[in-house]
Amino acid sequence: MTDAWDAHYADGNTFSPLHDSERALLAEHAPAPEGGGHALDVGCGLGELACHLAESGYEVDAVDFAPAALARARAGDQPSATPDPAVNYHLLDIERDSLDALPHPAYDLITLRLGWAFVHDRTRVMNRLRERLRPGGVVCVITPVAEKEKEVDGRRSIALDDEEIRALGGSWAVAERYDAGGLAFVVLRDPAPAAVTCAGKKRPSPHALTGAGVVVTDPAGRILLGWSVRGVWELPGGKNDAGEGFLEAGVRELEEETGLKADPLPGGARLLALLMDSTHGMPRLTGAVRVTAWTGRPTVTEPQLIHRWEWHEVADLPTLPQPLFTPSAHVIDTVWPGLLPGLPSVHRYPVTPAAAAAAAGA
Repeated sequence: MTDAWDAHYADGNTFSPLHDSERALLAEHAPAPEGGGHALDVGCGLGELACHLAESGYEVDAVDFAPAALARARAGDQPSATPDPAVNYHLLDIERDSLDALPHPAYDLITLRLGWAFVHDRTRVMNRLRERLRPGGVVCVITPVAEKEKEVDGRRSIALDDEEIRALGGSWAVAERYDAGGLAFVVLRDPAPAAVTCAGKKRPSPHALTGAGVVVTDPAGRILLGWSVRGVWELPGGKNDAGEGFLEAGVRELEEETGLKADPLPGGARLLALLMDSTHGMPRLTGAVRVTAWTGRPTVTEPQLIHRWEWHEVADLPTLPQPLFTPSAHVIDTVWPGLLPGLPSVHRYPVTPAAAAAAAGA
């Protein structure tokens, strides 16, 4: 990009000249402080705006990343201005170079004319520029506007649409927009960084299944399995409710399906791992929950799902005559690795004790 702009200016090309409406808005909203002030003109090009600010009473630092532009600016090769000794030109790329290289630590006015659309990391760059603004100072962004849908694609590289212009005011107490001969003239005052917030997007389409499988054993070490109406043996467990963690889902489902209550004491129930496979082309994520302390007696509470609950010897599981529900098999293999040979593939993400404790306290 730097080379392209340097070639642009080296070939004798110019930029859109400063409009009288821009001069008027600058005089109204960003006059030089009494006794003079310091201005920073970012992306100064041939220096027309910088010279106008100097004539208005500012001492100006004008920066650009194109050496050819600065050479022409210093030589007075400008469409409607003459060199001004109050303008100091500096080679600086505001996206890649440190602003510590600027001659002054703070400015009364920072201008960005016709170049904001070319800045990729706009939020970061504006944050750094805002830090260089004196109390009571002003940032002025002057930009072409892509107003119609058909213009957005064709002018995206040089213009901003309304949404992007509104985003400029996100961290300012005052953000005002004016028209300057078809350009958007945006005045920003009083930095007001806000605390970060979170938001969703549009309602997503269903993409994955999430749930928990619970390994619970009796005092003799036997594991509880239910004979499902679907013709498989399965662990207690089920899908997460909205906003519910895997451990919480496992404990809740255990009680709802069997009547057993996991001991709430630390260690009574632990999340061991997250297991990811797929079913019918849909990702499936299962939390492997181990319950080691519980009260109650296994009871069929949902006969529409489970015919009966039985305690099984763990050593018998590799020779069960009926199939195991695949996610249940993966959970069992997490507790007793290698017990069940030939399982379908699964991605297993073990949860460390520290992570499990943190999740339990969240």
